[in-house]
Amino acid sequence: MEGNQQQLRKDKVATNVIRFLGGRNTLFVLTSILLIGLIILIFNKISFVFYPLTVFFSTVVLPVILATIAYYLLRPILRGLERIRIPRIWGILIIFVGAIGLITLLVFLVLPFLKFQFHNLVEEFPTYFKELMLTMDTFFRTSFFAPYYEGLDINAKTLVDTAPANIGKFFTDMIGGIAVGVTSFVSALTGFVLAIVTVPFILFYLLKDGEKLPRFFVRILPPRIRMDAKIILRDADNQISSYILGQILVAICIGIMVSIGFFIIGMDYALLLGVLAMFTSVVPYLGPLIAITPAVIIAIVSSPWMLLKLAAVWTIVQLIDGKLISPQIMGKSLQIHPITIIFVLLTAGSLFGVPGVVLGIPGYALLKVVVTHLFKLLKLRYNKYESNPEYYYENTDIQKVKG
Repeated sequence: MEGNQQQLRKDKVATNVIRFLGGRNTLFVLTSILLIGLIILIFNKISFVFYPLTVFFSTVVLPVILATIAYYLLRPILRGLERIRIPRIWGILIIFVGAIGLITLLVFLVLPFLKFQFHNLVEEFPTYFKELMLTMDTFFRTSFFAPYYEGLDINAKTLVDTAPANIGKFFTDMIGGIAVGVTSFVSALTGFVLAIVTVPFILFYLLKDGEKLPRFFVRILPPRIRMDAKIILRDADNQISSYILGQILVAICIGIMVSIGFFIIGMDYALLLGVLAMFTSVVPYLGPLIAITPAVIIAIVSSPWMLLKLAAVWTIVQLIDGKLISPQIMGKSLQIHPITIIFVLLTAGSLFGVPGVVLGIPGYALLKVVVTHLFKLLKLRYNKYESNPEYYYENTDIQKVKG
């Protein structure tokens, strides 16, 4: 009798598992796995059929991304104009006129000075590099590392003298390679210019009808899943908006603080280094390391005292950013562990290059929103087919789908 009861309990558990997986028997699961594998195999064999789609998406993705970033930056301004009873179309025109004026101002006032500093830095960088190498050589030969360093038999003067020739050869080979692929280069440049020209048109329609898109998307879905789709789209919108606005505001604050700090300590190319810090700070953790590298080289060559002042300025900027600016602007919106951020940056950079590094974190945040919500639905489904409350998932407090 007891053996029959155990068998009945096992059969009941098996039935619950099968019902949870969506089929009446294990053949359903095995068939599903087989069909998925077959579909992947067929798509791999006829991938050439999807080449036009690949070209389409590769052409469209850049202007869409740039327009989306601009949309999330300008949407709060447009909403503010609407709150003071300015019609949406007129608000969009005001924003466009203001943006054109700001860009014109930057081009005519700031860009020439940055171009002058950049030109001088490029011309003087070989000198900075040579002095850095000689300074490091002197330091290692007079420090307690001297026995180990001399055992490496490194002649810094020879390396410095041959470095310009090697750099020149590198650029010559690079230019030759570009000349060989000039057609593809011109094609890529043309595509980039067309993408930039297309951005204002996409941005206009995003500002005009962007808030209607989620509602349109939800309406074409089956009624049973519309509530979940609304939740996912709302959370995704909040993630993108908070990340883009927060990251750009933080980057601007860092650029301004670095420029002011470098001006105060008398660092050469202060404005250029501040702009570099602003652009690179959109990449967490790796950006500040990239930004400070040229500043450290210039400071080491200038004097040890300048290096100490640079360290003080950079420490103050990072403290202000970490304790005041980022917590107030960014908050805990992304809730991504620092180790996860580093892994995402490394993986996205290896797969997609610079765009992957820039877009990896917001892409991961969106994926996290979708996966988190799907997991909540999975827990609800599991609890539905689990007969023993002792084995229920906890914390499944989400809005249920309305039929």
